[in-house]
Amino acid sequence: MDVAPGGGASGDDGGKGGASGILKSGAVMAVGTLASRVTGFLRTAMLVAALGTGALADAYNTANTVPFIVYDLLLGGVLTAVVVPLIVRARERDPAYGDRYEQRLFTLAVLGLAVITVVAVLLGPVFISIYGGAMEGDQRDLAVLFARLFAVQIFFLGVSAFSGAILNTRKRFGAPMWAPVLNNIVICGTAGAFLLVSTGTVTPGSITGTEVTLLAGGTIGGMALQTLALWPSLRGSGFRWRPRLDFRKGELGQMGRMAVWTLSYVVITQIGFAVTTSLGNAAGVLGRKEDLGDVGYTPYFNAYQLFQLPYAIIGVSVITALLPRMSEHAAANRMTEVRDDFSSGLRLCSVIILPAAALMATLADEITTVLFAHGQTTASNAQVIANVLEMFSIALVPFAAYQLMLRVFYAMQDTRTPAFVSVAVVLTNIATAFTAYKILPTDKIIVGIAAGFALAQTVGAFVGWAILRRRLGGMDGRRIALTYLKLAVALWPLIGFAYAIHLVVDTALGEGLLSGLATLAVASAGGGILYLLFAKLLRVSEVQTMITTISSRIPGR
Repeated sequence: MDVAPGGGASGDDGGKGGASGILKSGAVMAVGTLASRVTGFLRTAMLVAALGTGALADAYNTANTVPFIVYDLLLGGVLTAVVVPLIVRARERDPAYGDRYEQRLFTLAVLGLAVITVVAVLLGPVFISIYGGAMEGDQRDLAVLFARLFAVQIFFLGVSAFSGAILNTRKRFGAPMWAPVLNNIVICGTAGAFLLVSTGTVTPGSITGTEVTLLAGGTIGGMALQTLALWPSLRGSGFRWRPRLDFRKGELGQMGRMAVWTLSYVVITQIGFAVTTSLGNAAGVLGRKEDLGDVGYTPYFNAYQLFQLPYAIIGVSVITALLPRMSEHAAANRMTEVRDDFSSGLRLCSVIILPAAALMATLADEITTVLFAHGQTTASNAQVIANVLEMFSIALVPFAAYQLMLRVFYAMQDTRTPAFVSVAVVLTNIATAFTAYKILPTDKIIVGIAAGFALAQTVGAFVGWAILRRRLGGMDGRRIALTYLKLAVALWPLIGFAYAIHLVVDTALGEGLLSGLATLAVASAGGGILYLLFAKLLRVSEVQTMITTISSRIPGR
């Protein structure tokens, strides 16, 4: 394929297989994801204002993480790595057979989720022992109660994800991206109601039954609403669920062989998550004993939510649009097209993710102050989140690249290699987390754990690249490197402008909500314009493709 001026392929800006096609497929998803993440920001900020970042928040957030952990362990990875490629291939072979195959898989998932949910409710204390670190007394009791109640979300979460996977295979990407908005709105209302009914600082020992019921009901209800919201789109796509388990010979075996390695990958990654979560909660307990404030798991959790935003807006949208197409190309053994899909996807992601990482690192103080320094959360609590976010910003680029590489393996129906790669990633994460816990001051442990996450993602990206380079006969590395080099040059005006605004506003107005908002507005807008200007001067074709695609969708254009 010829290389066009600016480092892009001459065919990248048009056609179904090019960057423009990827962007058009992902446009609705990106808007929906943006709405989801913006309301998710509001949800996180409201919860932080209502619960703070201390013992109560650690208990709530740790318990509310359990349903997602169990789901990922037993079903989440299977959906991405196994179900989507299998449904795509079954439908290509015979559309009628593909529809029946969908029905069988959906029925199996619903039954399995019901059983998993019941078991998870019973194992609530075990999960808190694993993930709760040094929790004890009232905090542990509350965390166990929340874990049992929140486990009900597993069923709704699984049905929602499976419904989204079916919609993706039918090229209906919008509804799965918009449905979480409803969940976020419910949680925001729940946090607001909690602020109204509670008085003073609420702790695990002082929380009332009414307050527990409010938090649990809103959290579970939001996930249930998110699930129900997908059914109109499912029906509109032609999907009608008719329970059936008449699997043909070999169908379960094929899925099982792929799922074993996927589950191995998820188990390995969750071991790493269990270690970092436990150490984060232990750091929080130590911090309260040493009167250092709230320096435990909740600041890490909140910073991680912010860190994922740029990837979720562009990365998830691009990956979701790419996976069915890469699966089709891989099924036809067109590995050159798989490589081109990966290259286009990575370069498009980088257009947004690189400047986002730069702004995150430069303006972390303002971001966390504006979002979190309210209600039960002080400016010093927000500063802890900012310190963690700065470390996470380093991880953003390798994290996005690593996630896209995993989807290339899945498109090729290879779930074994990601399991082996994850061993290197998790071992790096665990080793650095333990090192941080042992050698760093208590108030810096959680920052060190975030640094370990960044290092682990970098290891995963390098190892994944080396393996795929052999499998695909190259990775289009020269074009990717040239795009990255140009974008890196275009970043410096953005960084310089953002940092200058940070210094000027901080000197003039001091720290606080008003100065934070002013800095974020001016630095992001001005820095973003400079970035786009320099990227265009450097002829970064992916930037022009994105601008053209977005402007073409503006009414009247």
